Amino acid sequence: MTLIDASIDNPVRDEPRGISLAEPRDFFALLKPRVMSLVVLTAITGLLMAPGHIDATLGCIAILSIALGAGAAGALNMWYDADIDAVMARTARRPVPAGRIAPETALAFGLGMAGLSVMLLGLAVNWFAASLLAFTIFFYAVVYTMGLKRWTPQNIVIGGAAGAFPPMIGWASVTGGVSVESVTLFLIIFLWTPPHFWALAMFRMRDYGAAGVPMLPNVSGEAATRFQILLYSLILVPVGVAPYVLGFASMAYGFVAIVLGAEFLRLAWKTFRMADGDTAMVPAKKLFGFSILYLFALFAALLAEAALTRGGLV
Repeated sequence: MTLIDASIDNPVRDEPRGISLAEPRDFFALLKPRVMSLVVLTAITGLLMAPGHIDATLGCIAILSIALGAGAAGALNMWYDADIDAVMARTARRPVPAGRIAPETALAFGLGMAGLSVMLLGLAVNWFAASLLAFTIFFYAVVYTMGLKRWTPQNIVIGGAAGAFPPMIGWASVTGGVSVESVTLFLIIFLWTPPHFWALAMFRMRDYGAAGVPMLPNVSGEAATRFQILLYSLILVPVGVAPYVLGFASMAYGFVAIVLGAEFLRLAWKTFRMADGDTAMVPAKKLFGFSILYLFALFAALLAEAALTRGGLV
């Protein structure tokens, strides 16, 4: 895999200092909109599944706050990781390493949105949910981005907790606490994260190696990574069915979870059986792509059931 040359990726390096070429879409890119969309989906699911009542306006404010918090964490991640992003092909065109947004601007933008999101959720909804949101932003921006990501090949395992909190925050926005149900939603995302990102890391090893990020394939090798992908997949799939087993999702959801889980395991097994030195890594690429569909479909099914049951936010 050829790394993108920084001079090609950054046509604005020779612009006079003090002139910003940032456009609104650059600030939108700082929010990691694709990640934010999944955060919003899982947060709405947690909010609608929670027992109790929440006013429609407050429910919308809660989801907006969670989305802003996720965007703040993404902006802070891009600020701190600009040096890594600059040498990785899939991230070199991001606004900070490409020079369209100054690092200090990204930092101020992220901190401002973080403070706004937490205060808005606390003042409008409840402070327990706001505290969970603040912890999530801190965990992703500081514990994961500034610590785990550059320190341990288990970065994704531990850091995955940050992406798993949104349904708990949505739940807490209604109930003011956590429960077995919200913890189960957390665990689905938490256990999904390692096989999802390690499948990506398998065919992006050179990128991560060039950036000095100790992802599992670079540190422990391909065989160990394939085994870990299969192991986490074997744990994930039963947890994905758990909402039905525990009685807070219908048989229809259980069927969807079983069918999707079977395909997830099939692709994880094919990835595990990949030959050493397989440069195409087709099974890993297929697993990565399907893993996104898997998580989206599970939460979409839960969301649809919750919406039909509750008839909306009120």
